[in-house]
Amino acid sequence: MDLQLKGCKALITGGTKGIGRAIADRLADEGCNVAICSRNEGQVNEAVAALSAKGVTAFGQAVDVADGDALKAWVAASAEALGGIDNIVANVSGPNAQGDAGWQAKFDVDVMGTVRLVEAATSHLENSDNASVLIISTTAALERFIGPGAYNTLKAGLLNYSGALSQALAGKGIRVNAISPGPIFIEGGAWDNIKQHMTAFYDATLADIPLGRMGKASEVAAQAALLASPLGAFTTGTNVVIDGGLTKRIQF
Repeated sequence: MDLQLKGCKALITGGTKGIGRAIADRLADEGCNVAICSRNEGQVNEAVAALSAKGVTAFGQAVDVADGDALKAWVAASAEALGGIDNIVANVSGPNAQGDAGWQAKFDVDVMGTVRLVEAATSHLENSDNASVLIISTTAALERFIGPGAYNTLKAGLLNYSGALSQALAGKGIRVNAISPGPIFIEGGAWDNIKQHMTAFYDATLADIPLGRMGKASEVAAQAALLASPLGAFTTGTNVVIDGGLTKRIQF
């Protein structure tokens, strides 16, 4: 299926590994020019080289999204490098630490990193005929998962922000959607680490997924590409759950 993304320009935070990298790869495979950031310069350079090899324009910088000025400067530099912005993907998520400092750090990355990304990119998105914002949340925001913590709480807040933002930006022709992945197995990622060090918890979670397996980053990326594409032009304000049936709530 042609998603009609060739020549579009997309920004992805945390685009060097995991779900963010899978989204960047899928968009580039569709002919989309991409800009990425992460805190590790070496990983940024490696990802930019790999993305460029797909025949698209790729741009990247080492950025801590908790640094508002640095984030906004990256958005401006990306818009200049790509010749505009059509799509943004707020993907970065910070560590799930506890205590006042942990909650504040999580808030600065997950919430303010998303808010500032949107604010910096909106003026560019207004000039696009395929403008979209995509926010990566989690099924941990939808149902109880492990226990009360910053990760679950702030990701839930992002879903509220996404829904309200979709209403606020619709008049400017900008669509806003969210994706809430369930357990996604990535080599070297969180669930790989859980499998190695918390085997009982891993096995219990796997047993609770009706489809019998954990998801792949490429499966999240495929949905992200569809939502970013002109084929998703009438979809806004939604949250797409990709979890193999892990969550048990009835979705109307």
